[in-house]
Amino acid sequence: MSESSTGEKRAINILRELHAAEEELVGRVVVMTDGKAGAIDHIYLDDVHGLRISISGHDGQWPISTVKFIRS
Repeated sequence: MSESSTGEKRAINILRELHAAEEELVGRVVVMTDGKAGAIDHIYLDDVHGLRISISGHDGQWPISTVKFIRS
């Protein structure tokens, strides 16, 4: 297997996982460790923090690791 095909497979896996996270999390209500709360309206991929989310009603993006509670 060539290095480029290995890189392509990794990229496809990353995009597949990002899409799965979007399907699972967008629209769910969260409470952040800083007290902000709202529905997740978008998921972003960040090369430093991994997944970041934006929350309806709040400006900005937060690392998914700062979610304290997710309501199903």
